[in-house]
Amino acid sequence: MSFQQGLSGLNAAAKSLDVIGNNIANASTVGFKGSTTQFADVYANALNGAGGMTAGIGVKTAAIAQQFTQGNVEASSNPLDIAINGAGFFRIEQAGVTQYSRNGQFSLDKEGFIVNAQGAKLTGYGLGANGLLAAGTAVPLRIDTADQPPKVTSEVQIQLQLDSRASPPKKADFDPADPDTYNKQVPMSVYDTLGNSHTLSTFYVKSPTGDGTWNVFAAKDGTEIGALDAVGKAQTDPAAVASRGAWDAASKVVPPVAATLATTIATYATDAANAVVAGAGNLATPDNLAEVRTAAAAAAAIPGATPVQIDAAIAKALKMEPKSIGTLKFDTNGALNLASTGTAGKFNIDIPIVPSTGAELNLPVQIDFAGTTQYGTTTSEKFLAQDGYKPGSLQRFSTGPDGSIQGQYSNGQTKVLGQVVLANFTNPNGLQPLGNNAWAESSNSGIPLMGTAGTGGLGVLQASATEASSVDLTAELVNMITAQRVYQANAQTIKTQDSVLQTLVNLR
Repeated sequence: MSFQQGLSGLNAAAKSLDVIGNNIANASTVGFKGSTTQFADVYANALNGAGGMTAGIGVKTAAIAQQFTQGNVEASSNPLDIAINGAGFFRIEQAGVTQYSRNGQFSLDKEGFIVNAQGAKLTGYGLGANGLLAAGTAVPLRIDTADQPPKVTSEVQIQLQLDSRASPPKKADFDPADPDTYNKQVPMSVYDTLGNSHTLSTFYVKSPTGDGTWNVFAAKDGTEIGALDAVGKAQTDPAAVASRGAWDAASKVVPPVAATLATTIATYATDAANAVVAGAGNLATPDNLAEVRTAAAAAAAIPGATPVQIDAAIAKALKMEPKSIGTLKFDTNGALNLASTGTAGKFNIDIPIVPSTGAELNLPVQIDFAGTTQYGTTTSEKFLAQDGYKPGSLQRFSTGPDGSIQGQYSNGQTKVLGQVVLANFTNPNGLQPLGNNAWAESSNSGIPLMGTAGTGGLGVLQASATEASSVDLTAELVNMITAQRVYQANAQTIKTQDSVLQTLVNLR
């Protein structure tokens, strides 16, 4: 009489209940993968190796297999939470040991590394010395919270629709302060080498010739570019250096402008005129120095006059004529003629930074007008862009579907701070469980296959979300009832065997 079958059945049923209980306990564990118990029957071999008409001797637990099925993706309020939708594992490192996990609950440690609850660091592609992604060996990802340095403006794109029906301006002499001297003004911000913002305005004056040409003028912070060239030259010329301190001090005077300021400006104007005479020769002569003094003093005597307005007065006194930065020429179909407009529709200008901000005093900028048209419809702006920006601090960051971590800065710019990589295995069931929602590579799993999300069969990532446990609680409760009945049935076979044995013992 054998109790082996019933005993093995009890052990198997108990193991099944253990697995079910573990599944139920982790029904709320993020990234958890439920397991199933696999059984195999057991037979004893005959002594001669031949089969026989023998009953089996019970059951054994063949394997406890984790089921790597997709869990539900649930929204989270943590921007560092990441869910994998599809195949793959996060690659994490702790104390130099590489682990793999589906739990995407992450945060930042004090050093800026992305870590999980156990302190393991999420790995991926970091930034190289050139500030671009270094796609190679995966390294612990660290969020650089340093401020983004400014970028000087070097290229400007302007696309306009200019009305072919428009009439030339009422006044012939261009003046940025007089709307009657131009048809259209387009202001936009540009940035010097220190990230200071300046307003670059372009003005469009339809030619009276009626041949589809428009003259383009430019001004910086309200002063025509040619005037700034003269003032900037005067400020940097050795002959005007002595008055520079007085000029800077005068720029900071709060209105109303005092009489002493007028004297200071008049003195500066004399030095400026002398410097321009020495530098250019044709902008002023000793004969018009009195006119320069008068214009500067008059501008300075106006309550609330700004240095820019005084600059304009000086430039006017220096007999400077407005100078177009280029001419837009259109064909009979209204398209911009790139062959006869600048260099393939591009104009190069130098913007003097006056008064000085401590940045480079000259800002070379290329303005591209490609795409500008002249049709019989209202003048309008179609597209404006420039490549400079002021400095900015990191405000927030998020993870894209491909794992790229995008930082958003206070200056409106975005920058890639790193990229999460995923790993997959030929046999995920061969991974060795380590606890804490982590697995380790084993000989049964195969080597990790690395890649970025959305490539090579890997899943995509979803930020501010987590993957819920794959456990189906309803199914597990049903399985538990089944396992309980199996346990009871095996216990009943032992009880029956005991009853039979008791009967035999009681025979006389």
